[in-house]
Amino acid sequence: MRFDPKQWNLGQPYPPLGTILAAAVLREAGHEVELFDSQFAHSAEEVIPYFDQFKPDIFVVYDDGFNYLTKMCLTNMREAAFRMQEIAKQRGCTVITSSSDSTDHYTKYIEHGADVVIRGEAEMTLLEIVNGISNGVQQFETVKGIYFGTKEGIKQSPPREVMKDLDQLPRAAWDLIDMKKYQDIWRSHNGYFTINMATTRGCPFKCNWCAKPIYGNRYNSRSASGVAEELLFLKNKYGFDYIWFCDDIFGLKPGWVHEFASETQKRNLKIAYKIQSRADLLVQENYVKDLAESGCDNVWMGAESGSQKILDAMDKGTTIDQIRKANALLKKHNIKTAFFLQFGYPGETMEDIEKTIELLNECQPDDIGISVSYPLPGTPFYERVKEELKQKQNWKDSDDLHLMFRNTYQPEFYKQLHRFVHRNYRKKQGLTSLKKLFTAPGTLRKGEPKRIASLAYYFPVVWMEKRKLKQLATYGN
Repeated sequence: MRFDPKQWNLGQPYPPLGTILAAAVLREAGHEVELFDSQFAHSAEEVIPYFDQFKPDIFVVYDDGFNYLTKMCLTNMREAAFRMQEIAKQRGCTVITSSSDSTDHYTKYIEHGADVVIRGEAEMTLLEIVNGISNGVQQFETVKGIYFGTKEGIKQSPPREVMKDLDQLPRAAWDLIDMKKYQDIWRSHNGYFTINMATTRGCPFKCNWCAKPIYGNRYNSRSASGVAEELLFLKNKYGFDYIWFCDDIFGLKPGWVHEFASETQKRNLKIAYKIQSRADLLVQENYVKDLAESGCDNVWMGAESGSQKILDAMDKGTTIDQIRKANALLKKHNIKTAFFLQFGYPGETMEDIEKTIELLNECQPDDIGISVSYPLPGTPFYERVKEELKQKQNWKDSDDLHLMFRNTYQPEFYKQLHRFVHRNYRKKQGLTSLKKLFTAPGTLRKGEPKRIASLAYYFPVVWMEKRKLKQLATYGN
């Protein structure tokens, strides 16, 4: 996380859930596993003492496929992975890599020391490879779901069947994590401790900018009882205050959230959590009610745009009216709303941008996350713009936000738009709180007085940011 300054400054690290789940699978099969958690490392070289201490035969670079930031294939992270692979290779290890980026750019990873790149869901593939090596049989040709180097070049094996029964997996190897580091950073930066969990894999929807190199378009769920039981274990062992369910879409399976609420109640397990979801799912009141009853207090919705033209161009499958209704329904059940917004999709005009800002002002979500359109390999969107990705094909870190293809406006415009929308949003929040101060002072929540005070800053700043934005808009491309 230190390789991504924006995320480091937020102080909200999550354990590498996918990694410790794969570790649990290997341990269950009798293999000795040690973890170098690179979350807090300053450099790739910090892995070297682990080689000196444990002298492994196999080194696995295993990215956390449940964290949506890993799909962005940030240059800093890729270079760190290359360096660790090279260090491992120098020490005679068989090097295996699994990540979204290595799936998309397997040639580069093999050129930098990987013997095998796993594509798709990795646990069973990794287990088969490790079993073979441990038994003295290193025949990659017979393993499904991999790329591997040979004297004749890089070869690709047939795909591996997806795992449908997620309950067959063991509990993640949480004991491999130094949880105190996570607790300390969370509590020092945020005042509470959050832990992550996944209840599903995959997403059946087909937004044309969204890549799914690991879990694909299928959607498989863990049992509600299994999830509740693991939560009880984590609560007793680590005393978390909050949960981030990092599923692409939480509780899509009909009746799952209702069953989950029942399972947590059976265990007298009172939790608070946040999720990611879609507007068309969140217009179902029974679903939203079950979310509230099971402890959900924050939903990040993939709103993306306030322009129906742009949503349709994205193949999003949602409507502006659904965004409005979902926002209202969540607030009705006292669940905070947060919008993911995306600017810069091909064909977006100033009129579309203004519609997004208008929707934001109207809905007044509790939080927003803004990005510009990012071409991910394997998507229709990427195929559309890939010829324009010459000088820059990846962001350096998650705060890069550089538009990497030609669009209505130059890249500097979208960086300024990001600043303007955020500041304008904060100003609107302050005005809403100011109105409450005079009309319903008893309803002011923690933090709202500070928002009111911030208006003295945001009024002149928003005016200046808007002026800069208009100047950049006149330059076009």
